[in-house]
Amino acid sequence: MRNRFLPVTAFSLLIGLLYHRTGAWTQQQSGDMLQRFTTMSRQAEERGLAQAFKGITTNGTAETGLFSIRSTGVSTEPARKAADLFLTSLTADQRKKTVFPVDDPEWRKWMNQHFYIRQGVSFLEMSEAQRNAAFGMLKASLSARGLQLTRDIMKLNETLGELNKNDFVQYGEWRYHITVMGTPSEKEPWGWQIDGHHLIVNYFVLGDQVVMSPVFTGSEPVIATTGKYKGVSILQQEQAGGLELIRSLSEEQRKKALIQVSKTGNNNVGEAFKDNVVLDYAGSRVSDWNDKQKQSLVALVHRYVGNMDDGHAKVKMEEVKRHLDRTWFAWIGATEPGSVFYYRIHSPVILIEFDHQLPVGTRHLSANPRMPDKDHIHTVVRTPNGNDYGKDLLRLHYLKHPHSN
Repeated sequence: MRNRFLPVTAFSLLIGLLYHRTGAWTQQQSGDMLQRFTTMSRQAEERGLAQAFKGITTNGTAETGLFSIRSTGVSTEPARKAADLFLTSLTADQRKKTVFPVDDPEWRKWMNQHFYIRQGVSFLEMSEAQRNAAFGMLKASLSARGLQLTRDIMKLNETLGELNKNDFVQYGEWRYHITVMGTPSEKEPWGWQIDGHHLIVNYFVLGDQVVMSPVFTGSEPVIATTGKYKGVSILQQEQAGGLELIRSLSEEQRKKALIQVSKTGNNNVGEAFKDNVVLDYAGSRVSDWNDKQKQSLVALVHRYVGNMDDGHAKVKMEEVKRHLDRTWFAWIGATEPGSVFYYRIHSPVILIEFDHQLPVGTRHLSANPRMPDKDHIHTVVRTPNGNDYGKDLLRLHYLKHPHSN
């Protein structure tokens, strides 16, 4: 396994470059920040990877028989070709630090927070042609909506830098890294990951099957009211859709869905290094809902699943619908317009979380920095029962095709 913290020199050079560009950091400050970030990153990984991957479960044991190797009839060739073009665009040194084995623990090494020391090739160091190739890979793998969300999150990270006295050492549009796992192939497993502040996408491919999870999207702010990207806005429909859904429930259903009235902190449970979290079903069971309510929930799920390419999103939605009567909807917080809240959609094959978070990067601008607000949102999409990162499909693949290191 590759030592994650060997490329610190490259990171140090990057900080030096940004120092000269911004004039905002002394070399001593840059060095201190690098040391602090490295220590924090190593500690997070040691804690988060202490246990072998099991997957998110309701009781500590993964339910079996949920996933299988099969033909979806939806081609993954566009993604494979685009990934090949991206890798071809890189220099030999860039490829060396970007490509990992398909079963490497690197899949699990992602984090939302800005301080995290990441592997792979950064958009900051890419040429324009390389950036175009990287976005080409994303475009071939995601829907138009998913690609737009990705770009908008990156842009809002630039806005966050502006709001922090033009701090583009810690924040910025291009502070995102890409890694590729395995070799892009028609038949063998492979995948890619984009990792950065408020944006993580894991995209696993086996034949014509795709597993896109874990996915983390969010921002602070979620709407740019000033600066270079004024007008950019994200996750407003996911926010409105959740509120509309809870308000469509009957009084009895809503009482069951409401697992906590007070919303005073952060509530997401499936974020970075939470691959093995044990989370029982809670809230209101969808099997007790009427058809209109079920349709509204399906539409809300599609807001998240629909960020992957349209064909594979349809395949995933069919899987979600097969388990609709085993799906639960939970809520924390108030249900009035303008409220801050958390909601969770949870079934054997999908876990979706939406959370209004405490202010962090805009704490100095917040009217009440001790309370969550609507301008800092985190969302998570996961595949429970062992298939995050496509790991259950990879396990089944190795059973049919024994693999040796």
